[in-house]
Amino acid sequence: MSTPSPSDATAHRTALITGATSGIGAEFASQVAAQGRHLILVARDAERLAAKCEEVESRYSIHAEGLVADLLTEDGQQAVESRLLSHVDPVELLVNSAGYGLGESFDKTTWDQERDHWRIHTQVPLRLCHAALSTMLQRGGGRIINVASAAAFTPRGTYSAAKLAMVNFSEWANLHYASSGIAVTALCPGLTRTEFHERSGQDTSKFPRIGWLKAEKVVRQALSDSAAGKSRSTPSLRYKTARVVANVLPKSTVERVVDR
Repeated sequence: MSTPSPSDATAHRTALITGATSGIGAEFASQVAAQGRHLILVARDAERLAAKCEEVESRYSIHAEGLVADLLTEDGQQAVESRLLSHVDPVELLVNSAGYGLGESFDKTTWDQERDHWRIHTQVPLRLCHAALSTMLQRGGGRIINVASAAAFTPRGTYSAAKLAMVNFSEWANLHYASSGIAVTALCPGLTRTEFHERSGQDTSKFPRIGWLKAEKVVRQALSDSAAGKSRSTPSLRYKTARVVANVLPKSTVERVVDR
């Protein structure tokens, strides 16, 4: 079976995006809508979700369905899972973008914080992938983008560990389901100008200016790589180079450099 090309993107008419009201998720909503797809946008904040749906509908003349769900609850996960399993207006593109960071180190957070942080970055996207794959296999195709991070390739606590888990899963799933017309891509951006760092209480003033990426470019690259059937999308040459260097240097050196 041939690898899908970017021109195949319009074949995927409905997309479900989690974490769709801020950051990379909100940018996915805008760019996917611009491609003419109908959207199912998932977020906790009903007011912001309604505003985002109205924005993309008026700007791109598509239909946007808002699904209010707290993905750290069983009810929230079941609601999204049920929508993915539906054969009415089926979802052919899933973007797992919901997530957040913790501003403190592992020894300073509570166990409940760490548990929920791990769940939102691993258990939740895996559950949604499981639901999406079952219907995509029945229909003979589809695409999944799991938003990971360049942090996956550095020793940076539970955040990087969770993101590495999703990278590994995505790479396996892309290989395993390619013959069924399904592409699974892990998006691994570096520092991106969004609300993410501020919301997790991180001081971004110490981060190198050269390291920042624009969400628009990150998402555009991810959609292109997904349409091309790639298992990993790493926007920008600088982060592709950094990943190679991180694989060569001793982990202790990488940890010290990133910590600075």
